[in-house]
Amino acid sequence: MPEELTDFPALAEVVEALQARFGDSIAGTAFEKRELSVSLRPEALLAVLGFLKTDLGFNALNDLIGLDRLPPPGDGRKRFSILYQLYQFPGRLRVRIVIDVNEHETVPSVTSLYRSADWAEREAFDMFGIVFRGHPDLRRIYLPEEFAGHPLRKDFPLEG
Repeated sequence: MPEELTDFPALAEVVEALQARFGDSIAGTAFEKRELSVSLRPEALLAVLGFLKTDLGFNALNDLIGLDRLPPPGDGRKRFSILYQLYQFPGRLRVRIVIDVNEHETVPSVTSLYRSADWAEREAFDMFGIVFRGHPDLRRIYLPEEFAGHPLRKDFPLEG
C-alpha cells in the first residue's frame, strides 16, 4: 500500500505552513518514498528557506544539487533545476526545495542562511554555469578560471 503525506503528520504540517504563508509562490508539492518535495518560484527562495530554518527548525542544508534538464527548443520548460536538501534535527525530517531557472537567470545565494551552501553553490557555478547572486566568493572550485565551459551541462562537448 503506497504511503500518503497524511501518514506523516509532521511533513503534512510543513506543507500546510508553507501553503498558508507562501501559497502563491509554491508551484507544486510531491510526496514519494517518504520524501517531500516543494517546487518554488525562484523569487521566493530566500523567504521560504528563512521560514523553514527559523520557524520550522530545518537547521541544516545537507546538499545543494544542480540538474541540467536541457529541454528541446520551444518546449517552454526551464533548463536547470536546483535542489536544496534540508534536514531538521531534532525531529529527523527532510524536505527538498526545488527551483527551476533558465540559462541566463541568476539565483539568490543562500549562504547568508546556510553557511554550508558556500562550496555547493561554487560547484554548481563551476559545473553548470549557474550564477548565485550575492555569493561571497563565486569562482570556480574544481577547474582553472581560464577553463571554457561547464562540464556537467548536457550540451558540453564530449571531447572537452
